[in-house]
Amino acid sequence: IHYRKATSKVAFLIYTLSLPMQLCFATNNAHKLQEIRAILDENFILKTLQEIGCEEELPETTDTIEGNSHQKAEYVWEHFHLNCFADDSGLEITALNGAPGVHSAYYSGTRNHQKNIERVLSELQDADDRSAQFKTVITLILNDQSQQFEGIIKGNLLHQPRGTAGFGYDPIFVPEGHDRTFA
Repeated sequence: IHYRKATSKVAFLIYTLSLPMQLCFATNNAHKLQEIRAILDENFILKTLQEIGCEEELPETTDTIEGNSHQKAEYVWEHFHLNCFADDSGLEITALNGAPGVHSAYYSGTRNHQKNIERVLSELQDADDRSAQFKTVITLILNDQSQQFEGIIKGNLLHQPRGTAGFGYDPIFVPEGHDRTFA
């Protein structure tokens, strides 16, 4: 859901090109693959990293969401010469000066969603301001031309998780104008 804004811009750009189009989505995250497949239609042939023979972990060594998104897409283009897109996302919490941000996936020191949520809730225990935003940046590389798209969804964080769907911080994030979490 929180990829919708950025992915709709990417989809519009791709629709303006000749179709069908083969693209690699530079991720190993099954949840993200599922969300993207739900958005794209039969005019796209979506390839996974495994399907193109990429078994290594993609680099994410920059200090920004934009940088990591670009770094992953560029890696696929340079090593496999395939049109591709990659994303990076982060939860940016106002009371934590934008943290966890680019470090969202490993905020607790592990890639454990529950531990990451527990750390955020612990750090926000006495905070009055529970505003936050999910930020996603998608880098699309078509024929060696790179373009980035950003999507932001603002909301607030609950005091405890609610809901069973979704992943990451979805159980504690309520988007503006709604009363349900992403989960």
